[in-house]
Amino acid sequence: MAVPLTPSRFGSSFSASQAYNANAPSMADTLPSVDFNFNDLRERMAQFTARFDDFIDRGRKRVLEERNAFRMNVAELEETHRNRNQAITVLQSKSSNHAHTLAKEAAETEEMHVAIRSLSDQKEEHLLRRDQLKEDIASVQASIKQRREAQAAYQRSLDTQARHNIPELRFWEHCLGLRIEGTGVEDVLRFVYVCVDERDAEKECSFELSMTGREYEVAATKPKLERESVEEAQERLNEGREMGAFLKSMRSLFVSQVLKA
Repeated sequence: MAVPLTPSRFGSSFSASQAYNANAPSMADTLPSVDFNFNDLRERMAQFTARFDDFIDRGRKRVLEERNAFRMNVAELEETHRNRNQAITVLQSKSSNHAHTLAKEAAETEEMHVAIRSLSDQKEEHLLRRDQLKEDIASVQASIKQRREAQAAYQRSLDTQARHNIPELRFWEHCLGLRIEGTGVEDVLRFVYVCVDERDAEKECSFELSMTGREYEVAATKPKLERESVEEAQERLNEGREMGAFLKSMRSLFVSQVLKA
């Protein structure tokens, strides 16, 4: 339901105020006029803008230059880093090769020292062996000299004995039927007796005499004689070197053996 509008005191008062204001001067008209000088302000703003743009351009250029310089420095540093890494790699390789070379030289040096010690030991051993050989040679030479002297003396004795035995041997050979034969063995002679057995004058009795050593030795008898008797005759022969007496003793042993048979 619509409520009818009725004039109030507020409405009348507003109307009165409007009427008053329409006839009263404006407040802005009462203020003093101010000259802002917009042209100068615009000019100053344009100059500021130009200076700001120039500052921005110069700042941009400086930033670009600094960035380019930084990039160049970074590139140079990277190149330097790469070069240094390469140099480090080369130095590490050289160091490894040098260490390997030092180890190899140390091993070779040790091998040389071992070889030198071995050669020194061999040298000492050879020197000792040489000295021992010299002593052995001197000993052998002295022994040879003694043997030569003994052999010479023995030969002189044999020659002297032979001069005494030859006439007697001839006597035994021609008068008493003694024959001397070779046995096929060097320095072994066979002495053969005949006319030992009165019953058989052709019967032969023999013994072999070995002269291989310094002493005579009866090797075998035919017929077999008592060994003690043979050794006694053999001992007298070696002591006196009288072959004639020995042959007589052996003939006597054969005669005794034939008589026993």
